[in-house]
Amino acid sequence: MTTSQRYAALLRGINVGGHKKVPMAELRTLLTELGHGDARTHLQSGNAVFTSPRAAPDALAAGIADALRDRYGFEVGVLVRDHAYLQAVVDACPFPAADLEPKQLHVIYLSRTVTPADLAGLDPAAFHPEDFRPGDRAVYLHTPDGLGRSRLSGPLTRAIPKAAGPATSRNWNTVVRLAEMTAGE
Repeated sequence: MTTSQRYAALLRGINVGGHKKVPMAELRTLLTELGHGDARTHLQSGNAVFTSPRAAPDALAAGIADALRDRYGFEVGVLVRDHAYLQAVVDACPFPAADLEPKQLHVIYLSRTVTPADLAGLDPAAFHPEDFRPGDRAVYLHTPDGLGRSRLSGPLTRAIPKAAGPATSRNWNTVVRLAEMTAGE
């Protein structure tokens, strides 16, 4: 008997400013065609939850990215994470999430953990009161005035090495919701 696992697929840069359009209904269909079950989406920005037999998340991500490229003709960075990882990201938040507005707190998800050396060129004091903290294949970003007014988000994103793979950020509401959605019924 094969045990299924619930995963979240995080797609980078779709449905932003009219570029790389991937309708969520079509994304759910694509996931089903790939053999995944119970495909659901959250918002219009490339968050999908599905079940699949236990597999390496990177292999699942590659399969989804290949299918998206074949269907739409453009590359989409895809990260796949299971519930345990998503919940660990919520639990490990170094900022007082309960005391902040969700627009003030973001997580940048990565394929690999960044090292202190990767981010050594950023002086957190230069961006105060904004701040960041690296985590497990993620970087937490606190922007008191919101991401749209952040002076830190651009330099931080540029400092993350390409070797960290696709990077995609989510606000705190979405971070928490994806952990909830992958928890199962």
